[in-house]
Amino acid sequence: MTDWSLKECGGRLIVCSGGGPGIMEAANRGASLGGGRSIGLNIGLPHEQRPNRFISPGLCFEFHYFFMRKLWFAHLAHALIAFPGGFGTFDELFEILTLAQTRKLDRPIPVFLYGSGYWREVVNFDALVRHGTIAAEDLELFEFVDEPAAALARLKSRMPPPPAAPRLSFAKSRCRSGD
Repeated sequence: MTDWSLKECGGRLIVCSGGGPGIMEAANRGASLGGGRSIGLNIGLPHEQRPNRFISPGLCFEFHYFFMRKLWFAHLAHALIAFPGGFGTFDELFEILTLAQTRKLDRPIPVFLYGSGYWREVVNFDALVRHGTIAAEDLELFEFVDEPAAALARLKSRMPPPPAAPRLSFAKSRCRSGD
């Protein structure tokens, strides 16, 4: 993903993970090895998670509250790839899906569930439709992916255009002292 971003998106799309070990560390490490930057949005937990060493300098943020961490995930995300995980993964995934379902996002965020066997076993999405707790069209808010190359291809096809590089303006400032 980092190689694609550097070559085709001017490096403006960067990897962001929860900043911890396991698959989060692998994401940050892959970005680092690919010559790119990555963000780590870590959560301070007493005996569980510490920031991994592959987060780019200056881009490691530690949160005390989960809701603030999710706010920044939602604010920064241009896509979400959720790997098999526990309660924290479910919390973050369903937060984004709920925001998309209720149209509370200011842009579309493609959501990919990596490992269809896991996701189909632990969440019975069809039962949610059958019981009327979500609409059938809500199943279009996410896609299952099972192979890295296929996941990247789907990501590329669903991504909105990368954010434009910031423009510098040398116009006279309209700010006043104290604003």
